[in-house]
Amino acid sequence: MRKRTYALLMAAAMAATTVTGCGSSGNGGSGNGGLGSPAGETTTAAAAQASEGNKEGAATAPAEFSYPMAAGDKLQYWCDLTTTVSANYSNLGETPFGQGWQKNTGVEIEFLHPPTGQMKEQFSLILADGNLPDLMEYNWTVDYPGGPEKAIKDNVIMPLNDIFAQYCPNITKYLEENPDIDRMIKTDEGHYYVFPFIRGDENLMNTIGLMLRKDWLDELGMEVPTTIDEWHDVLTAFKDKKGCIAPYSFEYTNGQYLGADPFVAAFGVNRSFYLGSDGTVHFGATEPGFKDYLATMNQWYSEGLIDPDLATLKNDQVSAKITNGQAGASMGQAGSRMGTWTTAARSTTPEFTLVPAPVPTLEKGGQAEMGYIENPFSGRASVAVTTSCKDIERAARLMDWAYGEEGHMFFNFGIEGESYTMVDGYPTYTEAILNNPDGLPVSQAMSAYIRGNYNGPFVQDIRYLEQYYTMEEQRQTPIVWGQCNGAAHTMPPITPTSDESKEFSTIMNEINTYRDEMILKFIFGTESVDNFDTYVKNIENMGLARALEIQNAALDRYNAR
Repeated sequence: MRKRTYALLMAAAMAATTVTGCGSSGNGGSGNGGLGSPAGETTTAAAAQASEGNKEGAATAPAEFSYPMAAGDKLQYWCDLTTTVSANYSNLGETPFGQGWQKNTGVEIEFLHPPTGQMKEQFSLILADGNLPDLMEYNWTVDYPGGPEKAIKDNVIMPLNDIFAQYCPNITKYLEENPDIDRMIKTDEGHYYVFPFIRGDENLMNTIGLMLRKDWLDELGMEVPTTIDEWHDVLTAFKDKKGCIAPYSFEYTNGQYLGADPFVAAFGVNRSFYLGSDGTVHFGATEPGFKDYLATMNQWYSEGLIDPDLATLKNDQVSAKITNGQAGASMGQAGSRMGTWTTAARSTTPEFTLVPAPVPTLEKGGQAEMGYIENPFSGRASVAVTTSCKDIERAARLMDWAYGEEGHMFFNFGIEGESYTMVDGYPTYTEAILNNPDGLPVSQAMSAYIRGNYNGPFVQDIRYLEQYYTMEEQRQTPIVWGQCNGAAHTMPPITPTSDESKEFSTIMNEINTYRDEMILKFIFGTESVDNFDTYVKNIENMGLARALEIQNAALDRYNAR
């Protein structure tokens, strides 16, 4: 074990007085199509020859290979620990999932986790130390300064082209059968750089949206709102007739929700960059539709339809307001929000029911052009092989297992006979997951056995989500939230060059800070929406044109991959 790295990790953990673990929270998914050969199946060297220029340390592939591997070096695996795991375990290696992954592959893994909420800070400390864990799970696409190609040039991570070709038949086969995904996980220079987290079904790419109290709608004789005007009427009724002090409440400080705000989408823009109908990159927060959005939100806020604590809300506060009747509408995930809130509220209010609402439009009967739909590959929770890794083959084989049939089933469903059984060819979760005898929420019971319900280096399976959503209202969310053309405007995972990325970050850090401050001022009325043109001019003076130039250049290179 690399003592200095371990000591650094432990020192950071002790300083935070919190030990945490692996994986970032979130939903996702993919089906079984395009997966590689079943793990355990023998492969030949002829099918996986190393290409010329193979990185030093990657030895020639053996003539035959099968799992589990023979005993060898322990591998260090660094990753965040999702809250649904850390609620019951201090380390991913303690879980049935962590133990099963090691048993099935024959690889001993030392899981290393940053303190809760300090992933980026500890990542920087590890880079400064220079003695890296073998494998690091991170968003290399977005969160590494300069992007993944810079990480390769900085000698932090390895390009994976030759490693895939020599040791990874499963992911190689998957990428050959899914060229759109293949393009997403390369740099502009053509380097593979991670074992990716892939959402393999479109219904797993729109897991955030609007939701509101259906039992109140029924009581008031109202329908699920589909337009901005209908939303105004519903929120007004919640305030006047149900006594809501915060008819619409959501966690403004959650950046993921800011980017997914359906009310922005109703005006044909979003808060940041999007792909325009002309095929170029646009910045929605300076466009005319955004002014209309701000004017509407200001009106709603002045009428008491939006939570007065909007600027400081946290998840627990939103949860409390929704479940105790102080709020009647919010936004978020169908699982951790709609499902959790419904279960909690029904202990005292049995009729409590939340239903999804589509991205609203301005005109009745229309379909929203914009909307929140993620790419199959977002960059999150994807694993790079670091330049400190000595046994490259062992690391590559460990990771490749997840993209074969056996690994796919394990990552998504766990251990057959314990966490799932096959029923008419369908992997069906057992009572230990869906009705845990220890009273654990489904999300926590799942996370002990699988990574299907949070991001990680594998292809997610839609069949996980079909069972995770235990309520009919949840099952309707992919359909309802998907009623928009958002996919056409979602930015692909472009990668600016190192110099571009540095310049872009400098520009956008200033722009984003100013934009977010001004949005709240416009909504609260401390700044008149009449001053929107001045706000736009200020953003332009901060370098918006150059930021758009960088984004469009990166988009052109992405399209040419």
